Amino acid sequence: MQNRVIFTTSEIYPFSKSGGLGDVLGALPLALHKLGVPVAVFTPLYGRLRTPNYQLRLILSDCHVGYPWDPITCDVYLADYHGLPIYFIARSEYYDRRHYYNDPVKGDYFDNAERFIFFSRAVLEVIKRLGSAPAIIHAHDWQSALIPAYLNFWRQTDPFWQETKSILTIHNLAFQGRFASRLFFTSGLPMEAWGPHGVEFYGDFNFLKAGIAYADSITTVSPSYAREILTEQFGCGLDGILRQRERNLYGILNGADYNIWNPNQDNFIPCSYDSENLKGKENCKKLLIKDLGMSPKFENRPILGFIGRLRGQKGIDLLLDIIPELMKLDVGIVILGEGNLKYEADAANLMETYPGKVVAILNYTEELAHRIHAASDIFLMPSRYEPCGLTQMYALKFGTPPVATARGGLRDTIIPFPAHNSTGFTFLESDAQQFLTAIKQAVDLYSNDQTSWEAIKQRAMAQAFTWNKSCMEYINIYRKLGQQLPENIGNNTND
Repeated sequence: MQNRVIFTTSEIYPFSKSGGLGDVLGALPLALHKLGVPVAVFTPLYGRLRTPNYQLRLILSDCHVGYPWDPITCDVYLADYHGLPIYFIARSEYYDRRHYYNDPVKGDYFDNAERFIFFSRAVLEVIKRLGSAPAIIHAHDWQSALIPAYLNFWRQTDPFWQETKSILTIHNLAFQGRFASRLFFTSGLPMEAWGPHGVEFYGDFNFLKAGIAYADSITTVSPSYAREILTEQFGCGLDGILRQRERNLYGILNGADYNIWNPNQDNFIPCSYDSENLKGKENCKKLLIKDLGMSPKFENRPILGFIGRLRGQKGIDLLLDIIPELMKLDVGIVILGEGNLKYEADAANLMETYPGKVVAILNYTEELAHRIHAASDIFLMPSRYEPCGLTQMYALKFGTPPVATARGGLRDTIIPFPAHNSTGFTFLESDAQQFLTAIKQAVDLYSNDQTSWEAIKQRAMAQAFTWNKSCMEYINIYRKLGQQLPENIGNNTND
């Protein structure tokens, strides 16, 4: 472990994934590893873990954790992911479940606080058991945000941790891990951590606030989001402590994994294509229209795609509200996602109201996500806030110009029409009428100015949000924190 950067995360693709966090952690540490950074990852061993292509071997059993009672232990498994070591923390009563964080009907698991206190403490105990302290522990989101807090206090009393620094990356500030105060008193954190300067949040125990308060550096997943969360509007109640930590706060744009999301080499889509030959995109569209039972007329009319969780953050309600108006534009709509039961029901009802024109698939699959990106003409992202967003990056690469709110990472990745170098369309506020106006602008260009439309598609596909640039920004932070890395790391990149 010595001199290593240890990533801690509740999910990592391809082993586990519920959204963008899994995608990012499946790409970022591997990209750093390929640049020569010594990286390892710790994550829970879920019951629904996908591991058929990777052998897991038990390396530790009955490793002492001591939480929530003594002498509770964990087992540790190791997998080799393209040379990147992935350590899995196993404790069946916490992680052997169908879903990662909640039951779709009953809601969040009642013991989520215990599950991720256990995970955080287990990571630190396993590292110590393995014998050498890492240079940096890089924690992600609330599920491992307690680790910077533990480190802050433990390195004051335990020589083993004295040189280890911590980073917290906030992927979505709205999800904070907020629990009853009683759980703090069994967490193992000292009483001095309890208060407005530390983990306490309106009388509750807030995991993400703990990481913000005690991490040596904090990052978010886009420069615009780093600025937005310092405001009351987007700070989710934590803008005060974030402003206190502003000197240690950095916004680093996520990258896209073009080994997976690339129409020229995508195993999920029926026809490959690139910017020089878009015939494959036309064929992908024809096949999706046939497979989804849509009207054949949409071979020559725009199809609008939406892929995302069906919840307020993603603005799905804005889309559902304007579908009757969109039908007047003679467009097809494909929705892929699951989430809020009301939104699912509303989407299903609209599908019945407009058969052959509106299709709602209320069960996310990776294959359909790729196929919809390839087949759609316009991609919709009416997010109320978007820390980074990856799907707009995928849409750009697939030649599907996005219509999106100018928020967070969407602002950082889409050049809005009518700029001479535009790659998509944006609107300023999360408002149904503004969204509708922006869609009309895109549909009008598609219908009446094919030359301009093709130019936007070409520019969109030329965008390259690779991980190398992001990696170099992380490496610079690691160096600021004292991580000794070779000076020539990254010199062979194309960025």
